[in-house]
Amino acid sequence: MTQPGRSPLSPERSQPRRGSAYRVVGAGMVAMLALAGCGQGSEAKPVTSAPGALPSTHVHGISRDPGSGKVNLATHTGLFVMQPDASWQRVGPEVDLMGFAVSGPGTFYASGHPAVGVDMPQPVGLIKSTDAGATWTVLSRGGESDFHALTASSKGVMGFDTVLRATPDGKTWSQGGLAAQPRSLAAAPDGSQVLATTEQGLLSSPDGGATWAKVPQAPLLLLTAWADSKTVVGVTPEGGLALSTDAARTWVPAPGKAPKATAVSASRDKAGLLEILVVTDTSVLQSRDNGATFTDLKS
Repeated sequence: MTQPGRSPLSPERSQPRRGSAYRVVGAGMVAMLALAGCGQGSEAKPVTSAPGALPSTHVHGISRDPGSGKVNLATHTGLFVMQPDASWQRVGPEVDLMGFAVSGPGTFYASGHPAVGVDMPQPVGLIKSTDAGATWTVLSRGGESDFHALTASSKGVMGFDTVLRATPDGKTWSQGGLAAQPRSLAAAPDGSQVLATTEQGLLSSPDGGATWAKVPQAPLLLLTAWADSKTVVGVTPEGGLALSTDAARTWVPAPGKAPKATAVSASRDKAGLLEILVVTDTSVLQSRDNGATFTDLKS
């Protein structure tokens, strides 16, 4: 929800409270560049959703775990994993996962706010899971950073919490040179390039966030996701799809539509086919034909 006088691009910022590191074990642009963030609210907190129904009205991230092959949703009420009947089961503690990134099989990074009773700092800073979200460790910046934009690659993690920050190990941080406030960040798997969607257009960094330049041929994009070191998927504020096969230098439109998208991911299956997953305000959509058509995700 957008505060008066704020651009809908700007993530909401909570007032941080100091905290220390904990290990937690869980229970089991509609207008230009629409806001992905949300504050702590009174939304119902289901542990399992009905088949086909989203588990939360606020979904901030989606990714298919390259290890298990399971699809994960980072939401206002925690991390959910799709079950065989297309329902969603919550795993781990209840944390409003404002930022979420998968860096390898079962290895996730996140940021956000713990629910009442969850023994973590507020905000949580940068947290990491090596067991697909069942447990999380606070790596650093607990009580200090709420990264609404977060990405990870083989070179480390990058997030934006009023300034751009990058870390190779989750603990030591340097400040990047991104002046514009990003709606989203997306790093190539090898860390060779990072993309930031902003009101100024799509920006690219080839040096870990130190310097940035506008991608001149890119359409205005709300979200981006890398499938591999060359293939990038973008979503426009109107729900249009754009594809790049040369590391974001040039783009072509895809005929499919994903209206009111809040999150996107892209990956290659075992046969090398491109899979695009998009979260809308009512469902998770899947495309396996380069964004030409979308159907409800079943597994």
